[in-house]
Formats: sequence, structure tokens, C-alpha cells
Amino acid sequence: MNRVLVVDDEPAILRLLGAVLARGGYEAAGAATASAALATLRGGGLSAAILDLGLPDRDGLELIPLLRAAHVPVIVLSAREDVGEKVAALDLGASDYITKPFDGEELLARLRVALRQSGHPSGATQEVLAYGPLRIDTARHEASIEGRALTLPPKEFALLQALVEAGGRILTHAALLEKVWGRAHVGDVEYLRVAIRALRLKVEEDPAHPRLIRNEPGIGYRLMEA
Repeated sequence: MNRVLVVDDEPAILRLLGAVLARGGYEAAGAATASAALATLRGGGLSAAILDLGLPDRDGLELIPLLRAAHVPVIVLSAREDVGEKVAALDLGASDYITKPFDGEELLARLRVALRQSGHPSGATQEVLAYGPLRIDTARHEASIEGRALTLPPKEFALLQALVEAGGRILTHAALLEKVWGRAHVGDVEYLRVAIRALRLKVEEDPAHPRLIRNEPGIGYRLMEA
């Protein structure tokens, strides 16, 4: 799993970013100070960094060239909205600058872009995806729930992958049908219902009262973290 250094002195933000990154298939390495961040950097094995600028022991701007020198792409995530700060961060080598409050899905999307632009192999579509108790390895075509392997035929695997990739967002019937069965089948909702029923039998504790795969009547489906 790709490790992302998260540097922020607010414990709540560190926890939130850890959850967001886990949902995207990343492992978060948290650091509340610049010195802790540099110690983690020296340990190696980082794919990228998400950096707050307001650190207690050093200005976050000073860390950007150090991270870039180690070939670690940097996304600044800061409450500072001054244009001068943004320009300075980008001039120092930051790949992107996001102001707080932030949207988790947007952050993951920008992280993927930063990795692609840096030439990091992690910039490709994530091979390991996770949401709640579910985990999918797209390269090996393997899925599991709470560590228990799932045996899924191709359509069910593709359906579960689409739901996990959405990270809790609602996917419409048409969107799921097009993604899994192709555009010619966007009106064949019964295909989807049959596959959802089969999938629930394998991932739900009580398929008659599903908690993980939620039906949004007349709209589509979404995953819950259970």
C-alpha cells in the first residue's frame, strides 16, 4: 500500500485525513511537527505528502523543497488563503494547494493527479481500494471483507469495485449499468437488481436487512461504512 505523509498539528485533521486516505487505498503516516515529518521522510517509503503550513516548530513552506528533493510530490492543505502564500508554495515545488475546509474526494483526485505528474507508479489507478470493511485488489482481481476472501464472478466484482471507488457517494442505476454491463444496457435495471442481491448474500451479515449496500429508491445504490 502506498504511504502518504500527512503533516498537520491538529489531531482531528490527522484522523480525518487518515480515514480519507484509507478510503482511497493509501496508508497515512501522520506527523504533528516539522521535525517528526523529516524523521518520517528519512525513513523513506513515501509516495506523497499532504502538508499544512502552520506548524508549531517550523514554517511548512520550508519543508516543500526538502520533500521535493526526495522526489516526494507535495499537496499543501492549509487554512492560509493569501495568494502570495499559494504562489510561494507552488514556486517552491508544491504540486497543488488546497484550502481548508476541503472535500475528501477532491483531495484524493488531486493526489492521484500529483502522483501521475510526478511519474510515480502510484499515479495510475489505485490497485488496492478500500471502503469500510471492504477491500479490493484490482490487479489480482481479489476482494475481501474484514479479511475474509470473497468469491465473486466478474460482474459482481466490477459492481463492487464501482461502489468502493465511489467512496460512499450514490451511483445511479444508469451509471452502474453502463460501468458494469455497457451503455447498451443502461435501461436493464433488473440486471443490476439481480447482481446486487447476489452481492448482498456475500457481504451482508443479514442480506434481508442490508447495512453495507444501501438502496436509494428510484436513484441507485451507495456503500455505507457499516
